[in-house]
Amino acid sequence: MRWNWQLPDWPDFRFDADRIRASEEQFLKGSGVVIGALHHLDADARDGLTIELISQEVVDSSAIEGEILDRASVQSSLARHLGFATDQRRANAAEAGAAELMADVYRNHAAPLDDRNLFAWHAMLMNGRRDIADVGRYRSHEDAMQIVSGALHAPRVHFEAPPSDTVPAEMSRFIAWFNDSAPSSPNPLPAITRAAISHLWFESIHPFEDGNGRIGRAIAEKALAQNLAAPTLTALAETIHRHRKAYYAALQLGSQSNDIDAWLTWFADIVIEAQARTITRIRFLIDKTRLLDRLRGQINERQEKALLRLFREGPDGFAGGLSAGNYRTITDASLATATRDLNDLIDKGALIRTGERRYARYRLAVVMVADKSASE
Repeated sequence: MRWNWQLPDWPDFRFDADRIRASEEQFLKGSGVVIGALHHLDADARDGLTIELISQEVVDSSAIEGEILDRASVQSSLARHLGFATDQRRANAAEAGAAELMADVYRNHAAPLDDRNLFAWHAMLMNGRRDIADVGRYRSHEDAMQIVSGALHAPRVHFEAPPSDTVPAEMSRFIAWFNDSAPSSPNPLPAITRAAISHLWFESIHPFEDGNGRIGRAIAEKALAQNLAAPTLTALAETIHRHRKAYYAALQLGSQSNDIDAWLTWFADIVIEAQARTITRIRFLIDKTRLLDRLRGQINERQEKALLRLFREGPDGFAGGLSAGNYRTITDASLATATRDLNDLIDKGALIRTGERRYARYRLAVVMVADKSASE
């Protein structure tokens, strides 16, 4: 099989801009909704939302690669890097490095891309690693850089990247294109188109010994932020993680040709879904503030504790919904007291019930994430 970088037209990607024009327009419109909704939050709430969204991206981007990070430790590390109040919780090397990378993407989204920037990101991401020879620089090993699966005696090659000795030249061309296609540059590209191409192109080069997926997604986040002229709060990695299998399939297909319409369409759907999740989170936080303000002085300590626990679950809520048993576990209430408390919260418009008796489940009477899937 010949890979995209082995074809004579590499890297002259071909695509039909009209196929995702509606998505580009929807993304820009949605960005206006995000900015408008943020104005309804006070400074503390905005800071908290920023930490929540970025930490989710850090955790999910690592989870895509099979690495599990502690969310609370990532949040604490992010808060320190962004200058917000923090509980000084200790993070391990992987958590601290990944958080530092995304904090840098958030703070310095407008800066041009260059080798030094990428090397710094790689050094952050490989923080504490002793098994990587080339940390903070492009790979130099002579062995083929391959993505494989299956048994050692019969591996399945999903992709093979360009040889290491060609990486500096390949990256020089990529970086020049990225900066030249920025909004204020000579050849600007629409937001989603630029983010999609930059991610596919970077992953095709696979310039580092490890960490390419996470850095590639960070570059896509940077591209989106530059086109919006604001730090992005798009839940990109979180949404890709929800469609992980389709993501790898789309990347593999995109790496086999320089006709990238299928990749652009898939990526555009992911970005729109990610933005919708961000909007839902912001509205969820606004609804939370309004609901708690309205109920102040009208509910008991048990009810307040249960509501706060529900809000901590986020817009998706409890898996399967809150049950009376869950309520008793959270509040130490008796069955009769739990039933009375829950019915009172329904009467006050705080909860919505579905089902009856032992099948009854409760959810917050606020906006929830729509059941929407990206194209697979």
